Amino acid sequence: MARVRHHVNPLKGAFHGTRPAPVAGDGLEVEIGCADAQFLFERAAADPSRRYVGLEIRDELVAQVNRQAQATGAPVTAVFAHANLHLEDLFAPGAVARFYVNFPDPWFKRRHHKRRVVDAALARAMASRLGAGGELLFQSDIWDVALDAMAALEAEPGLSNRAGAWSFWRGGNPYGARSRREAWCEERGLPIWRIAYSRRA
Repeated sequence: MARVRHHVNPLKGAFHGTRPAPVAGDGLEVEIGCADAQFLFERAAADPSRRYVGLEIRDELVAQVNRQAQATGAPVTAVFAHANLHLEDLFAPGAVARFYVNFPDPWFKRRHHKRRVVDAALARAMASRLGAGGELLFQSDIWDVALDAMAALEAEPGLSNRAGAWSFWRGGNPYGARSRREAWCEERGLPIWRIAYSRRA
Protein backbone atom coordinates (compact mmCIF):
# COMPACT_ATOMS: atom_id res chain seq x y z
CA MET A 1 0.00 0.00 0.00
CA ALA A 2 1.32 3.46 -0.88
CA ARG A 3 2.35 5.68 1.99
CA VAL A 4 -0.06 8.56 2.48
CA ARG A 5 1.33 11.92 3.55
CA HIS A 6 -0.17 13.26 6.77
CA HIS A 7 0.38 16.91 5.91
CA VAL A 8 0.78 18.75 2.63
CA ASN A 9 1.82 22.39 2.37
CA PRO A 10 -1.20 24.05 0.70
CA LEU A 11 0.93 27.00 -0.40
CA LYS A 12 3.11 24.89 -2.70
CA GLY A 13 3.24 26.20 -6.23
CA ALA A 14 2.17 22.85 -7.69
CA PHE A 15 -1.42 23.43 -6.61
CA HIS A 16 -1.61 26.83 -8.26
CA GLY A 17 -1.14 25.53 -11.81
CA THR A 18 -4.10 23.15 -11.90
CA ARG A 19 -7.82 23.73 -12.28
CA PRO A 20 -10.15 20.77 -11.68
CA ALA A 21 -13.20 20.18 -13.85
CA PRO A 22 -16.49 21.59 -12.51
CA VAL A 23 -18.74 19.26 -10.51
CA ALA A 24 -22.24 19.13 -11.98
CA GLY A 25 -25.44 18.97 -9.99
CA ASP A 26 -27.05 20.73 -7.06
CA GLY A 27 -28.06 19.87 -3.53
CA LEU A 28 -24.51 18.59 -3.02
CA GLU A 29 -22.89 17.89 0.33
CA VAL A 30 -19.21 18.83 0.24
CA GLU A 31 -16.46 18.03 2.72
CA ILE A 32 -13.34 20.18 2.51
CA GLY A 33 -10.27 18.08 3.28
CA CYS A 34 -12.09 14.75 3.27
CA ALA A 35 -9.03 12.50 3.92
CA ASP A 36 -10.41 8.93 3.75
CA ALA A 37 -13.99 10.30 3.56
CA GLN A 38 -15.26 8.23 6.48
CA PHE A 39 -17.62 11.11 7.30
CA LEU A 40 -19.06 11.18 3.77
CA PHE A 41 -19.46 7.41 3.58
CA GLU A 42 -21.42 7.50 6.82
CA ARG A 43 -23.57 10.36 5.50
CA ALA A 44 -24.18 8.39 2.30
CA ALA A 45 -25.24 5.32 4.31
CA ALA A 46 -27.72 7.46 6.25
CA ASP A 47 -29.10 9.25 3.16
CA PRO A 48 -28.13 7.63 -0.16
CA SER A 49 -30.42 9.97 -2.11
CA ARG A 50 -27.87 12.79 -1.95
CA ARG A 51 -24.52 13.26 -3.70
CA TYR A 52 -21.40 13.67 -1.61
CA VAL A 53 -18.18 15.30 -2.78
CA GLY A 54 -14.89 15.30 -0.90
CA LEU A 55 -12.13 17.77 -1.76
CA GLU A 56 -8.63 16.56 -0.95
CA ILE A 57 -5.10 17.71 -1.86
CA ARG A 58 -3.50 14.31 -1.32
CA ASP A 59 -3.99 12.43 -4.58
CA GLU A 60 -3.33 9.05 -2.92
CA LEU A 61 -6.42 9.55 -0.76
CA VAL A 62 -8.53 10.74 -3.70
CA ALA A 63 -7.80 7.48 -5.51
CA GLN A 64 -8.50 5.44 -2.36
CA VAL A 65 -11.87 7.11 -1.75
CA ASN A 66 -13.00 6.71 -5.34
CA ARG A 67 -12.04 3.01 -5.34
CA GLN A 68 -14.07 2.48 -2.17
CA ALA A 69 -17.05 4.36 -3.60
CA GLN A 70 -16.96 2.30 -6.78
CA ALA A 71 -16.66 -0.97 -4.85
CA THR A 72 -19.55 -0.16 -2.51
CA GLY A 73 -21.80 1.81 -4.85
CA ALA A 74 -21.85 4.76 -2.43
CA PRO A 75 -22.75 8.16 -3.97
CA VAL A 76 -19.39 9.61 -2.91
CA THR A 77 -16.81 11.25 -5.17
CA ALA A 78 -13.40 12.57 -4.18
CA VAL A 79 -11.85 15.39 -6.21
CA PHE A 80 -8.18 16.35 -6.25
CA ALA A 81 -8.42 20.06 -5.55
CA HIS A 82 -7.18 22.92 -3.39
CA ALA A 83 -10.33 24.29 -1.75
CA ASN A 84 -8.87 27.74 -1.14
CA LEU A 85 -8.07 28.10 -4.84
CA HIS A 86 -10.65 26.03 -6.68
CA LEU A 87 -13.96 26.11 -4.80
CA GLU A 88 -15.63 28.66 -7.06
CA ASP A 89 -14.39 26.82 -10.17
CA LEU A 90 -15.78 23.51 -8.94
CA PHE A 91 -19.33 24.44 -7.98
CA ALA A 92 -21.99 26.68 -9.46
CA PRO A 93 -23.50 29.39 -7.24
CA GLY A 94 -26.14 27.81 -4.99
CA ALA A 95 -25.18 24.24 -5.94
CA VAL A 96 -24.13 23.14 -2.44
CA ALA A 97 -26.59 22.22 0.30
CA ARG A 98 -23.97 21.66 3.01
CA PHE A 99 -20.29 22.27 3.54
CA TYR A 100 -18.32 20.36 6.16
CA VAL A 101 -14.87 21.29 7.45
CA ASN A 102 -13.91 18.49 9.81
CA PHE A 103 -10.76 18.75 11.94
CA PRO A 104 -8.49 20.57 9.47
CA ASP A 105 -4.72 20.50 9.92
CA PRO A 106 -3.95 22.83 12.85
CA TRP A 107 -0.57 24.16 11.64
CA PHE A 108 0.46 25.03 15.19
CA LYS A 109 3.54 27.18 14.50
CA ARG A 110 2.68 30.86 14.17
CA ARG A 111 4.57 31.18 10.88
CA HIS A 112 2.37 28.40 9.48
CA HIS A 113 -0.99 29.89 10.50
CA LYS A 114 -1.39 31.24 6.95
CA ARG A 115 -1.74 27.60 5.85
CA ARG A 116 -4.94 27.09 7.87
CA VAL A 117 -7.80 26.29 5.55
CA VAL A 118 -10.58 28.60 6.77
CA ASP A 119 -9.83 32.19 5.87
CA ALA A 120 -11.87 35.15 4.62
CA ALA A 121 -11.63 34.07 0.97
CA LEU A 122 -12.81 30.53 1.68
CA ALA A 123 -15.67 31.81 3.86
CA ARG A 124 -16.79 34.07 1.01
CA ALA A 125 -16.50 31.26 -1.55
CA MET A 126 -18.51 28.83 0.58
CA ALA A 127 -21.24 31.42 1.17
CA SER A 128 -21.48 32.08 -2.57
CA ARG A 129 -21.86 28.36 -3.40
CA LEU A 130 -24.43 27.51 -0.73
CA GLY A 131 -28.04 27.40 -1.82
CA ALA A 132 -30.84 29.18 0.02
CA GLY A 133 -30.86 27.90 3.60
CA GLY A 134 -27.66 25.95 2.98
CA GLU A 135 -25.59 24.90 5.97
CA LEU A 136 -21.95 24.88 7.03
CA LEU A 137 -20.42 22.88 9.87
CA PHE A 138 -16.88 23.39 11.16
CA GLN A 139 -15.35 21.07 13.78
CA SER A 140 -11.98 20.99 15.54
CA ASP A 141 -10.48 19.69 18.75
CA ILE A 142 -8.01 22.61 18.77
CA TRP A 143 -9.36 25.73 20.48
CA ASP A 144 -7.35 28.39 18.65
CA VAL A 145 -8.00 26.75 15.26
CA ALA A 146 -11.73 26.95 15.99
CA LEU A 147 -11.42 30.59 17.06
CA ASP A 148 -9.53 31.48 13.88
CA ALA A 149 -12.21 29.80 11.80
CA MET A 150 -14.97 31.57 13.71
CA ALA A 151 -13.33 34.94 13.11
CA ALA A 152 -13.32 34.34 9.35
CA LEU A 153 -16.86 32.97 9.26
CA GLU A 154 -18.35 35.68 11.50
CA ALA A 155 -16.92 38.34 9.19
CA GLU A 156 -18.67 36.87 6.13
CA PRO A 157 -21.99 38.73 5.64
CA GLY A 158 -23.50 35.85 3.65
CA LEU A 159 -23.41 33.54 6.69
CA SER A 160 -25.45 33.50 9.88
CA ASN A 161 -24.27 31.71 13.04
CA ARG A 162 -27.02 29.26 14.00
CA ALA A 163 -26.10 29.48 17.69
CA GLY A 164 -25.89 33.29 17.75
CA ALA A 165 -23.03 35.62 16.88
CA TRP A 166 -19.63 34.46 18.15
CA SER A 167 -21.14 31.35 19.71
CA PHE A 168 -20.17 27.70 19.45
CA TRP A 169 -22.75 25.08 18.50
CA ARG A 170 -23.73 23.19 21.66
CA GLY A 171 -26.01 20.54 20.20
CA GLY A 172 -23.38 17.99 19.19
CA ASN A 173 -22.87 16.81 15.64
CA PRO A 174 -26.30 17.14 13.98
CA TYR A 175 -25.56 15.04 10.88
CA GLY A 176 -25.27 11.47 12.17
CA ALA A 177 -21.79 10.87 10.73
CA ARG A 178 -18.30 11.10 12.19
CA SER A 179 -14.88 11.59 10.70
CA ARG A 180 -12.11 9.34 11.95
CA ARG A 181 -10.69 12.18 14.07
CA GLU A 182 -14.09 12.97 15.58
CA ALA A 183 -14.60 9.36 16.61
CA TRP A 184 -11.08 9.28 18.13
CA CYS A 185 -11.77 12.42 20.18
CA GLU A 186 -15.16 11.24 21.42
CA GLU A 187 -13.81 7.86 22.47
CA ARG A 188 -11.25 9.69 24.65
CA GLY A 189 -13.65 12.28 26.01
CA LEU A 190 -11.79 15.16 24.40
CA PRO A 191 -13.58 18.46 23.73
CA ILE A 192 -14.74 19.24 20.21
CA TRP A 193 -15.42 22.82 19.16
CA ARG A 194 -18.24 23.10 16.61
CA ILE A 195 -19.51 26.11 14.69
CA ALA A 196 -22.67 25.92 12.57
CA TYR A 197 -23.79 28.49 10.00
CA SER A 198 -26.62 28.97 7.53
CA ARG A 199 -26.68 30.92 4.27
CA ARG A 200 -28.45 34.21 4.75
CA ALA A 201 -31.47 34.84 2.53
